[in-house]
Amino acid sequence: MSKQSRRSEFLSEVGNISAFTGKFFREGFKPRYEWSELFRQCYIIGYESFPLVGITAFIMGLVLTVQSRPTLEEFGAASYLPAMVAVSIVREIGPVITALICAGKIGSSIGAELGSMRVTEQIDAMEVSGTNPFKYLVVTRVIACTMMLPILVVLADGIGLYASYIGVNLKGIVSWNLYTTQVFESLTFSDVMPALVKTYFFGFAIGIIGCYKGYFSNKGTEGVGIAANSAVVVSSLMIFVIDLIAVQIADILGLT
Repeated sequence: MSKQSRRSEFLSEVGNISAFTGKFFREGFKPRYEWSELFRQCYIIGYESFPLVGITAFIMGLVLTVQSRPTLEEFGAASYLPAMVAVSIVREIGPVITALICAGKIGSSIGAELGSMRVTEQIDAMEVSGTNPFKYLVVTRVIACTMMLPILVVLADGIGLYASYIGVNLKGIVSWNLYTTQVFESLTFSDVMPALVKTYFFGFAIGIIGCYKGYFSNKGTEGVGIAANSAVVVSSLMIFVIDLIAVQIADILGLT
């Protein structure tokens, strides 16, 4: 495939995703609202993803603390360990790692589910029966992803900070009150809010890309695997792009 054809294919894909996103905003705020399906997706995306997110956050906080201690001790700054870990987790590591986990678990699940419905003509059957498959299948999943990811990130940050407290006490004794005081004194509004706001965009990107890849899946059963794989790859890439843009905007606004 030539460079020109690859460029044309890339631009076509960007245009299709943009049109798909525009359709979401047109359909998403018009009645009839699929509340039962939305709550079901929130349960699947949020509650069922929490064990994996929680375990990863615990290990992440513990490992980051244990690995950072020797370097800080070399400079006589071991007392800054809780503050350093707190800022690292809340500002960057917690949101990005949680979003990547959700991109792998949720994005692939949505892509495979909608892809299988497409190749087995279930979506076509919904259209024939008078049901709006876009509103029922796409809008509910995108909104659920957008709502649940920030909650998962907040919980992951809390678990990671608690794991860091355990890591701090592996080679010393630091009371819980002292630890929490150091953590909250190190965090400011400019640390928490930009990190929280960008998680909504992470969740939206995961939902919209997973739904797009599955909704327009083709090539039979082979297309289901392709849709799931490309949903993970593209949404993971978009997470890093959104993170880069968010950091630049925060820097321009003086929030870094």
